[in-house]
Amino acid sequence: MTADLSPIDRAKFVAAKRAVEYVEDGMRVGLGTGSTAAWMVKCLGELVRDEGLKFTGVATSKRTAELAQQVGVPIVTLDEARWLDLTIDGADEYDHNLHLIKGGGGALLQEKIVATASDQMIVIADISKQVEALGAFPLPVEILKFGWQTTKALVEETLVSLDVLGQTTSLRMNRDEPYITDEGNYILDLHLRRIGNPRQLSLVLNQIPGVVENGLFIDICDIVIIGNGDGSVEVRDINSGTVEHEQVDVGETDNLFADIID
Repeated sequence: MTADLSPIDRAKFVAAKRAVEYVEDGMRVGLGTGSTAAWMVKCLGELVRDEGLKFTGVATSKRTAELAQQVGVPIVTLDEARWLDLTIDGADEYDHNLHLIKGGGGALLQEKIVATASDQMIVIADISKQVEALGAFPLPVEILKFGWQTTKALVEETLVSLDVLGQTTSLRMNRDEPYITDEGNYILDLHLRRIGNPRQLSLVLNQIPGVVENGLFIDICDIVIIGNGDGSVEVRDINSGTVEHEQVDVGETDNLFADIID
C-alpha cells in the first residue's frame, strides 16, 4: 500500500513512523492534530495492535480523540494524566530555532496546553514546512466570540507597531459560518507574510483583551523530524544540537492507514 503514496504522504508517514519510536511502555503521550499527526496516531495504533505497546494518550482535539479510539489507543484527559512524558504533533511552519506556527487545523489552544504540559515535544513535518522566517503561513489567533470585531480591530492596530510585513486579518470561516474551536471560540488568521520577532509578537498578542491564545510556539519544540518523499528522515534536536539522517523502512502497511490518504 505504501507504494501508492504520493511523495508528500510518504514524507508525512515516515516522519510519523520515526517519531513513534520515542514512545515507550507506561508513557503518557500528547497526540497532536492535523494530517501528519493523523499518520502518527495510526502508527501508534499499529504498535498497540501488533506489538502490545502500552501507553496512555491525551488528545489535542475531538477528532484526534475519535481517531485514537478507532485504532485502539487508550485516551484520558489532561487533568487525569496531569503531566506528560512526550507530545508528538505537526506544524504549519518551523524555523531553524524550532519555533513554530501551529493552528491551521484549529486546535492551537489545546495543542499548546498539551505541549507545554510535556517533558518533551516532537514535531513531525515534511520539508515544505521549513522557512527562513515565520509568517508565510497565516498566524492563527484564538479569540472570544464576545466583542470579536473589537478584538480584531485591536489586533490590527497592534500589528502596525510590530516587525511584520503584512497587517491583514480575517475571521476563519466554516462555509458560511464562523469556524468554532473545540473550546467554543473564534479564530483570527493574521496574514503577516514575515514575522521579524516571533517572541515579541506572541507576548504582545496575548496581552490584548479578547485574545485567548496565539499559534506561535516559542521554545516549546525539542525535536523536529522531517520526512522526505524517498523515505528518509532528518532528526534535529535543538537541545543537543545534533542533526541525524536516517532511512525509514516503510514496508507495506494495511488498511489501517487507508482513510488518511487524500
